[in-house]
Amino acid sequence: MIYLTRVENFNAAHKLSNPAWSKEKNEEVFGKCANENWHGHNYELHVTVKGDPDPETGFVFNAKTLGVIIKDQVTEKIDHRNLNMDVDFMAGKFTSAENLAIGIWEQLTPHLPAGVHLHCIKLYETPRIYVEYFGNSK
Repeated sequence: MIYLTRVENFNAAHKLSNPAWSKEKNEEVFGKCANENWHGHNYELHVTVKGDPDPETGFVFNAKTLGVIIKDQVTEKIDHRNLNMDVDFMAGKFTSAENLAIGIWEQLTPHLPAGVHLHCIKLYETPRIYVEYFGNSK
């Protein structure tokens, strides 16, 4: 089994806020991330696929093609957007890094060919904070 990772970057704004809570409770739990005027991140996205190398190319999957899929299905939809308001696949969801990683997984999975499997979404929200999602394997 070989793992191939493609790294992409995007910028997006969001607000962490539970609408069932008071402004004070949101500020207590989420701090500056509950800012009424939003806040943004320079995200770094690592998409890792796995499979066996193709005997004709030596590739698990063409990295350039993977980049096109990520661009078409993810970054074009979220780069320089408001995750709470502008992103269809995040509609009605809490826009935490965790939920964004799950949403990205769901966007990419249907576009991978047979024999190539999504292994991990690693999403850096800041240089010191990231999440990893390996699919729903409860």
